[in-house]
Amino acid sequence: MRKYVAELIGTFALVFCGTGAIVIDHASGGAVTHVGIAITFGLIVMSMIYALGSISGAHLNPAVSIAFTVAGRFPLKQLGPYIISQLAGALFASFTLRFLFPADKLLGATLPAGSDMQSFMLEFLLTFFLMLVIVNVASGSKEQGMFAGLAIGSVVALEAMFAGPICGASMNPARSFAPAIVSGHMEHLWLYIAAPVAGSVLAVPVWKYLTAK
Repeated sequence: MRKYVAELIGTFALVFCGTGAIVIDHASGGAVTHVGIAITFGLIVMSMIYALGSISGAHLNPAVSIAFTVAGRFPLKQLGPYIISQLAGALFASFTLRFLFPADKLLGATLPAGSDMQSFMLEFLLTFFLMLVIVNVASGSKEQGMFAGLAIGSVVALEAMFAGPICGASMNPARSFAPAIVSGHMEHLWLYIAAPVAGSVLAVPVWKYLTAK
């Protein structure tokens, strides 16, 4: 149960700080800036890995949990509770932001700037690269190595920095699910669930091939 609570808290922090940066950027007339938003996402992911990695692995992301399960490094029986905990934490965060900023209509929801296919491919590739880093630096399924948090947080910030203006750089179904549900903008949610899961799962056989003895 402590693992599930840790995932709930960690995903709450990720969505509250990350999408909160987007909401506050809108409310403040751009004071946070796009670069600030990308750095916020990277720093909160890094911080939660160091804070909670030894407890739950700090997946904070259903796509990561699914990929670890496919890789045989995470028990299948814990996958459902992990995903439920992550979605619950994300929803709590979005409801909190709705309470704090009732005038914001999107709450940091991820929406394609161009076509759905363009954003699908970007999300697929972004999550593939992210998972490739995670699966290489994580110990077992627990992201608690000395440099794991720094490496993973840096990838999140980097990818949000350059791809955020086009696809939102979600790389995380929970991060997109909660703002979409709470704001009511669910028209593109499917791609922010399907693309990250597909990208993270593809990273597993590639990782196995590259690291085969």
